[in-house]
Amino acid sequence: MVVIIVLVLVVVLIVVVVLIVVVLVVVIVLVVIVIHNFTPPLKILLAQNKGLYIMNEFLIRIKEILNDEFDDFLKCYNGDNFKGLRVNTLKSSFEELKRFIGFELKKTPFCKNGAYIPKEVQSLGNNPLHHAGAFYIQEPSATSAVTMLNVQKGDKVLDLCAAPGGKSTQIAADLMGTGLLWSNEIVKNRANILLSNIERMGVKNAVVSSCHPDVLCNELNGFFDKVLVDAPCSGEGMFRKDSNAVQEWSVEHVKSCAERQLQILNSAKNALKPDGVMVYSTCTFSKEENEQVIEKFLEQNPDFEIAEPDVTFGRRTMNYAVRIFPMDGGEGHFAAKLKRKNQGQAVYHLPVIANANKKILENVYNFLSEFLTEPEKIKNIKVINDKIYSIPNEMPQTSGVQILRGGVLIGEIKKNRIEPEHHLFMTLNKNNFKQSVDFDLNSDEINKFLHGEEIDVPMDFKGYTPVCVNGITCGFGKASDGKLKNKYPKGLRIL
Repeated sequence: MVVIIVLVLVVVLIVVVVLIVVVLVVVIVLVVIVIHNFTPPLKILLAQNKGLYIMNEFLIRIKEILNDEFDDFLKCYNGDNFKGLRVNTLKSSFEELKRFIGFELKKTPFCKNGAYIPKEVQSLGNNPLHHAGAFYIQEPSATSAVTMLNVQKGDKVLDLCAAPGGKSTQIAADLMGTGLLWSNEIVKNRANILLSNIERMGVKNAVVSSCHPDVLCNELNGFFDKVLVDAPCSGEGMFRKDSNAVQEWSVEHVKSCAERQLQILNSAKNALKPDGVMVYSTCTFSKEENEQVIEKFLEQNPDFEIAEPDVTFGRRTMNYAVRIFPMDGGEGHFAAKLKRKNQGQAVYHLPVIANANKKILENVYNFLSEFLTEPEKIKNIKVINDKIYSIPNEMPQTSGVQILRGGVLIGEIKKNRIEPEHHLFMTLNKNNFKQSVDFDLNSDEINKFLHGEEIDVPMDFKGYTPVCVNGITCGFGKASDGKLKNKYPKGLRIL
């Protein structure tokens, strides 16, 4: 009996202590709120423990940036986060996608092919048109940095911190198959995701690498017309959609990010040719990671100047840099355009030489002629370890750089035959093929195909055949006896 009473008393004592701790935490929060004269959003205050402390610290810093506009920020921050997509003009047009997608596409101010996704639209990644690369799901303000970069046809462009690929594929669309896109990601598994998105969006003229910025930028010294540094950051602009970003945030993390960002910028400058343009961007709000990084970079590099952004969206800071807050129609972004002032010539780098011998070339083109209408348009054939590539004209020779893909992976030589690859089909449109099957995005056939199943095709179809959704290639199979054996990559299939 005594033991039971003691246990009850212990439990009661624990409960009392817990209640006292909770009350103390609430009191501390209220004191902070009163001292700083603001009311945090109710949605944020519902976060538990560490998240509660983090968000109050974060909001104190935001108020110091916004001053009189802080209440507008809170009002907007309490609403739904912005979701968006960007039409991939390598495969579709805004009007074409608008006709098929099944919901309203309201344009964003940040990019000519960007649109808001209505909040009721869910699981858009499973949409067949997404699989086909007709669009990229991208937070609206994230498209702003490439718009400021102002990519032109024929440019050689480096995206130094490129994963998962939203900005790289936006650059590719602006290049329209000309020039060169070099997309780098230091983290290998993220580089593989980047490569997958380059494939899905049908990019032909890209090199994907995974190496340290110092190594790459010193190797390709003075080579690029334009460089994008979308730097790893504390992710304050992702708080509304990513609770992990909240949990990982701290003032110390902000400061460590700023140090790394400055190091990356100082690496990136080496890859830029004289008179070239570099855009630095983050998806965070802190001054340490934005204005202060630019100020320090300009102090250390007097041959650079901050340039007019030539955009109408967002709000100016440092006269020419651009900030975007939720009140401006996006989750949050910062971008600054930097121009190299010194004149001179770009550093010449020898191009990679196509190395396929006459016999291999003959076999490759004989193979391609089985299903392509104009196989001769695929040029610069290079074979590496039995894999056949069509390499970009502008691809430079390098040493000590880990390249995951240069150009288009056409296929692989296996014994006495060639097996085509998914990347080849994704870079071509329906009219490039001798035969094709085309299904509506809501059809049972396209659903079966994306699940990895066989589908019915005309009895007279033989050999490799693209599968299209509303006219856009999304994969291929091999036709025989009225059936199409599915070749859609297993890692991409809808489960």
